[in-house]
Amino acid sequence: MLRMTIVLSTLACGLSVTQAWASVAPGSAATVRRTEAQAPKQLQLAQNSDLEIFYDGNGNRVLVDPYTGRVVAVQPPEGRLNRQALRREQRRQELRQDYQQGDVLLGPADDYYSDDTPAQSSDPYADDYYNSDPNGFPDAPGRRDAREPLPTPDDQVAIGETPRIVEKPLEPSIAVKGREDVASLQILLDRAGASPGVIDGRFGSNVDKALAAYNELTGTSLKSTDAEGIRQALAATGGDAFGNYTITPEDAAGPFVASVPADYSEKAKLERMAFTSVPEMLAERFHMDENYLKALNPEANFSRPGTIIKVANFGKLVNKQVARIIADKGQKQVRAYDEAGKLVAAYPATIGSSDTPSPTGIHAVSRVALDPNYTYNPKLNFKQGENDKVLTIPPGPNGPVGSVWIALDKPTYGIHGTPDPSKIGKTESHGCVRLTNWDARELAKIVKSGVPVEFIE
Repeated sequence: MLRMTIVLSTLACGLSVTQAWASVAPGSAATVRRTEAQAPKQLQLAQNSDLEIFYDGNGNRVLVDPYTGRVVAVQPPEGRLNRQALRREQRRQELRQDYQQGDVLLGPADDYYSDDTPAQSSDPYADDYYNSDPNGFPDAPGRRDAREPLPTPDDQVAIGETPRIVEKPLEPSIAVKGREDVASLQILLDRAGASPGVIDGRFGSNVDKALAAYNELTGTSLKSTDAEGIRQALAATGGDAFGNYTITPEDAAGPFVASVPADYSEKAKLERMAFTSVPEMLAERFHMDENYLKALNPEANFSRPGTIIKVANFGKLVNKQVARIIADKGQKQVRAYDEAGKLVAAYPATIGSSDTPSPTGIHAVSRVALDPNYTYNPKLNFKQGENDKVLTIPPGPNGPVGSVWIALDKPTYGIHGTPDPSKIGKTESHGCVRLTNWDARELAKIVKSGVPVEFIE
């Protein structure tokens, strides 16, 4: 009975307003169009009736004739049910559609929500609004099976639609969200000889391994959450974690290459595998991730001599002689020890792969080469692309072995640098032991021929 009364009242209201519109003078049509054009953006709710319902920016409910597009009535918020009741009504209409087949109603959608149930007050701005809303929708009848677990990233289907391309690149400060407190810890670890790899302001397995090595090197039990302990350790080992550096004319002059080709035959045509930019060069010099360096200096012009930038104050390099090296495949770490068996330095490393595994057992350093060229021979190790001939790739930090080659007594194998320092410990290699260029250079200066290198799992 209540429903019939509401429907009849609404229809009567619509007829009355329609008659009123019929008596409006023709000259007022422009006024009506201006009023409709000035109306705020509206949100339509699905309803099964002869009127379309919208909500304007003030929360008013606007009834519109779907055939003429004319406004029938405007109801203020206090003159109607609250938002939760409207949501309940919307869900009820959806359930009717779900359980309707032709003219036959398949489920108890009519009885599922009672018209006599009052809407309860709730705060739509509360943190737990969508979890504890007393007027929220329960599961539909017949659909109360246990939910399947959420898919993992590997289980998800690739998006079929073409992704939207942002033409303007993100600013480094937005694209890279490194934290200075984490970077300060990384700098402290680097000073002690426990390399975290690139200083990028991010926690990860490389930082975890370096922190364990730091505690072994120093005999302490520092934790990553001990901000005061980190601050005191920095003060005792060189002061502030960051310092200022002024870009010189030599820095800006290079030489640089426009880009580094992926194909080895194209690499072989270059004069040198040089850096591609000043930021890349300075990031490597200060043991930093290039994007993080840019994020720390968002307004800096790296190509202009005299520009002052903020860089990592990583301290002095390790200078103790090494008597033994362990290449830990499981930990993805290289550890160097002195004659007494004490840890001297530790570096995150990429050690071999399943396709091209690294050596096993104990080998020895045969020679050390700084800034070496690289001889590619597809018959000895691996084939790159379609290149089936021997190629000589010129030296430089962006070469296949970076700027250092520590050869082992097993032919074609060694410890070397990399053109991609941010990937160390996170990717695979062609059987060798790969370090950042600065870590490989530090190790090269404290090792000599004959030092044993033991590969462990």
